[in-house]
Amino acid sequence: MTFDPFTIIMLAVLAVLIFFMFRNSRKRQADARELQSKVQAGAKVMTNFGLFGTILSIDEEDNQVLLETSPGTVLTVHRQTIARVVEPKVEDDADEAAVVDGAPEFGERVVDPADDVTSGDSGDQTPDTKKSDD
Repeated sequence: MTFDPFTIIMLAVLAVLIFFMFRNSRKRQADARELQSKVQAGAKVMTNFGLFGTILSIDEEDNQVLLETSPGTVLTVHRQTIARVVEPKVEDDADEAAVVDGAPEFGERVVDPADDVTSGDSGDQTPDTKKSDD
């Protein structure tokens, strides 16, 4: 039985696809286990629908979580709606150095005062050469 090069290439591509499929599956399972280990009472979390809150208690039997969104407001949500645990942001010294330099951040618009045109001026006349209505 002989295989032509096209068949060998197709089998190799199929093997690579199967490898990545199993690899991604294992990675998703590991991420889910890590999330479930972090989900506990007192953790600040975000739900799938973008709601932030603090977990008050978890009912393992009914898969329900009591989530406090603001003081006095407690919601009951399904445990699987917890998308991620929100961890406090750590400030880096590099971020502070970028602000001290005075250079604009990526996407920040810098307005040059010389280019600023005030309202009412046409822009082609200077205040000294404006015509008066006499």
